Amino acid sequence: MSQPLRGKTAIVTGSSRGIGRAIAEVLAADGASVVVNYVGNRKAADDVVAAISANGGKALAIQADISMPADVRRLFDETESRLGAIDIVVANVGIAVIKPLVEASEADFDLVFGTNAKGTFFTLQEAAKRVRDGGRIIAVSTGGTKMFFTQTALYLGSKGAVEQFVRVLSRELGPRGVTVNALSPGFTDTELLPERDRAVAAGMSPFGRIGAPRDVADVAVFLASDEARWLTGENIQAGGGVA
Repeated sequence: MSQPLRGKTAIVTGSSRGIGRAIAEVLAADGASVVVNYVGNRKAADDVVAAISANGGKALAIQADISMPADVRRLFDETESRLGAIDIVVANVGIAVIKPLVEASEADFDLVFGTNAKGTFFTLQEAAKRVRDGGRIIAVSTGGTKMFFTQTALYLGSKGAVEQFVRVLSRELGPRGVTVNALSPGFTDTELLPERDRAVAAGMSPFGRIGAPRDVADVAVFLASDEARWLTGENIQAGGGVA
């Protein structure tokens, strides 16, 4: 079986479940050694590592709270110590607080922006310092930033910041041959998508369904591949045609 990423090392933040887990599993299936990052659920992360190992892949779990820059640095330190130089970083962590803008508290703001914007910023910063020349950096945003939804100001605002980080960093790392792209999933079968919204979401896609985590993961792994070497600074929509 072809493994185009054999010999590569990848970090996927927030990869104990959902889209992050799917990305970690597909990267490993393509030959990469993968760090499965988690914040609190060690069993879920160990389950991902076990699933990857059962399929012949290589993975290890590392705990780190991405909202804390010191933890981000430790995540990269441990990865380099245990797996060597880093080739691929997928900044996938994301949380949402869904409520009208006028009801959002300072604590809500700090929680969402602290994880989605601040956490991703410092993940991208470490990736920029440590990824080998010719490497790949991918930040997961959301298709929601190009749509109009109520009660999502915090989530979409934080992800909008991520998209601007990507645009700037792609210019800064271009001379090293490092690509930096955003990946924006649409409605996907994860715990972030409320059950009440799923039928409507499916009807918005020409395919008549919501996405599976693997649908998004395959696009992420393409962005991590050599075939994506001419893509940088882009926001790739992986939403099944939802516009």
